[in-house]
Amino acid sequence: MTNRFHILSFDIPYPANYGGVIDVFYKLKTLHQLGVKIILHCFQYGNRSQAKELEKYCEEVHYYPRLNEFQGFSLQYPYIVSSRKSDELLQNLQKDNAPILFEGLHTCYYIDHPKLKSRQKWVRMHNIEWEYYQALAESESNVLKKVYFKIESQLLKRFEKKLQYAQIIFGISPNDCKYLQNHFENVHYLPAFHANEELQIRTGKGDYALYHGNLSVNENHQAAMFLVKEVFEGMNYPLVIAGSNPKKELIEAVKKKVSIQLEIFPSDERLLLLIQEAHIHILPTFQATGIKLKLLNVLYSGRFCLVNTPMIANTGLQTLCNIADSAEEFWEQIKVLKEQHFLEKDIDVRREVLKKGFSNKKGGELLRGLL
Repeated sequence: MTNRFHILSFDIPYPANYGGVIDVFYKLKTLHQLGVKIILHCFQYGNRSQAKELEKYCEEVHYYPRLNEFQGFSLQYPYIVSSRKSDELLQNLQKDNAPILFEGLHTCYYIDHPKLKSRQKWVRMHNIEWEYYQALAESESNVLKKVYFKIESQLLKRFEKKLQYAQIIFGISPNDCKYLQNHFENVHYLPAFHANEELQIRTGKGDYALYHGNLSVNENHQAAMFLVKEVFEGMNYPLVIAGSNPKKELIEAVKKKVSIQLEIFPSDERLLLLIQEAHIHILPTFQATGIKLKLLNVLYSGRFCLVNTPMIANTGLQTLCNIADSAEEFWEQIKVLKEQHFLEKDIDVRREVLKKGFSNKKGGELLRGLL
């Protein structure tokens, strides 16, 4: 028996301000609260800095530079994998015999390394990555990026076979688990870890709809443009679009709409206020991969959720959302929902479903139990 293990993170998981690192950070926090000792290994790149905050939850924190396109180039491995290798990491993993949790296929470069042959190796899948990159290719207009995403998707599909070297695989959604169980053994469902401990929902009515996300991401840009050009075209109900790094196309499109407001780089406090005061959270997606943590956030903090089928398919959250799949259906649902009050009984239904299926503590206890 052991009460410690290594966690390999694809990025520095603090601040916890986007999907994947939110799951990693709150997993660390939950495991620490349950008495598990963690040795954290992070790949550092972009503008994220080493984070003192992580030392509150981990016995040790190690940082390794992610390799650039030239250093990490490989014809055999996907770039998201080949750029995350480090001799120092491999040496540090051999200092004890504790289990290793690989966060995402991204960190699995050493999963079949002979020096780790006798170790317990677990993989937390954040997506079916080859499908995700295939969807990125389909939505990308830049020719060079489209080619890159297609090649990366093919390499990821081939590399995915190395999951056979893991003793346990964790899927982040029921849909992902179903796929993984068709290809590998010992697959467990481990719901996403998230920032929410208690519901913070206001009853009554708000007076606007809200869409939020990182607006530089093609998937989110596409969803925002769909709302601006198709759903809210000719509609006088207010829409707020909040997020970081909007593309010029979206900025220009919003300028032409009197009833649509764009909030760029809202603080965490401002975003929470926007979520709590909105009447309808309108969240379409055109990539049915993994689970969208922003949906979980609004279910814990906001009123009505209006989504399309890809956003909630096989997530266990279907009963908590209104569903529309065309611009006309979204328009019709908005007309109905804007007249309704969000009631205490609606909050009670949310609490029951979320506590049962998306409890951080339950997820942490599953991991601790496997130790």
